[in-house]
Amino acid sequence: MTDTSDTHPGDSRAPAAEPSPLLRRAMRLLPLVAPLLLWAVPCWVLLHGGQHWPLPVTLAGTAVFALGLVAMPLAMVRGHGRRQQDGAAILGDTLLGASWVLFTWSVLLGVLLRLALTLAGVGEAEDRARIVAWAVIGVSAVLLGWGYAEARRVPRVRRLDVELPRLGAGLDGLRVALITDTHYGPLDRARWSERVCETVNTLDADVVCHTGDIADGTAERRRAQAAPLGTVRATRARVYVTGNHEYYSEAQGWVDLMDELGWEPLRNRHLLLERGGDTLVVAGVDDVTAEASGLAGHRAHLAGALAGADPDLPVLLLAHQPAFVGRAAAAGVDLQLSGHTHGGQIWPFHHLVRLDQPALAGLSRHGARTLLYTSRGTGFWGPPFRVFAPSEITLLVLRAPRR
Repeated sequence: MTDTSDTHPGDSRAPAAEPSPLLRRAMRLLPLVAPLLLWAVPCWVLLHGGQHWPLPVTLAGTAVFALGLVAMPLAMVRGHGRRQQDGAAILGDTLLGASWVLFTWSVLLGVLLRLALTLAGVGEAEDRARIVAWAVIGVSAVLLGWGYAEARRVPRVRRLDVELPRLGAGLDGLRVALITDTHYGPLDRARWSERVCETVNTLDADVVCHTGDIADGTAERRRAQAAPLGTVRATRARVYVTGNHEYYSEAQGWVDLMDELGWEPLRNRHLLLERGGDTLVVAGVDDVTAEASGLAGHRAHLAGALAGADPDLPVLLLAHQPAFVGRAAAAGVDLQLSGHTHGGQIWPFHHLVRLDQPALAGLSRHGARTLLYTSRGTGFWGPPFRVFAPSEITLLVLRAPRR
């Protein structure tokens, strides 16, 4: 296995289009409007939509929603702002997840179930309103309990064969394990991290990849949770690229720590993996947000990552965001591995992710040659819930075409 040196020629890219003034104004208002909707809609559906609860119940319930509306943004600012208070972050993240689930099912059941009950002639308006309220509470409670367990569990292993037309027969059966978006953070998950690494070690992988978003917080602060990554075994290589969250938390510290733990940071560079007389280019790029971070030497640069590689060799590319696949396809990359989307994490956020990324999860084709595998992520970001978006550890077995 050989290693290329870093190169830094500029990318030729068209400047991004400026958002319209109306869109900019809408984006500025979103942080103000979104929390209000998340708490006001469930409050109305559960308490003020015609149920006629006893006055003490209505007042107490309204006070709880008002407290949530105030506490959530304050806790998020104290937890994820300059103060970085883990306790506040846990509270704010949990309230965000709970309010999102309550909002979603208040809207769905508040419209669909109420309509179904009305068409079926069930009870009076007050009876239907109470049925809807109890249904929202019941569904939300079940989904939050299940979602919390799903978020905290060791991910299931997802296995799949991926045929690459240019892969040589000597590399057939190469085992590539993928973890990503571990997001070590305010909730101490050191033991979870150990169990994830133990699971990866059962896969007998030739290459183990981490495609970024290791943690929320600096390497110094989250070192104990990340340390088990040093125990991961691979017969050929352990490789890592940065995600966007590294650039919120002193990215170079994470690059240095991963290097210290024995991983190979592929910062716009590549390795050559040889077996049975055939060669695979294993390349990696910094996250697409790297250049905007202002951190010296950090940017996504595919030309640099592939510089010096034989263009006839198959390429396995690590890039944190699926959105990079357009550049990968233009360069003729065979397979890109990404994370970032979390598979939506809490339904129906899936549909919003699709507005930003070309793939949500799984294997997809882009252009004539390029395959993209998007992992749903190994950990979770922010709210400690996963609803209809299970986490994963992925084992991809690369297959050469049958002659």
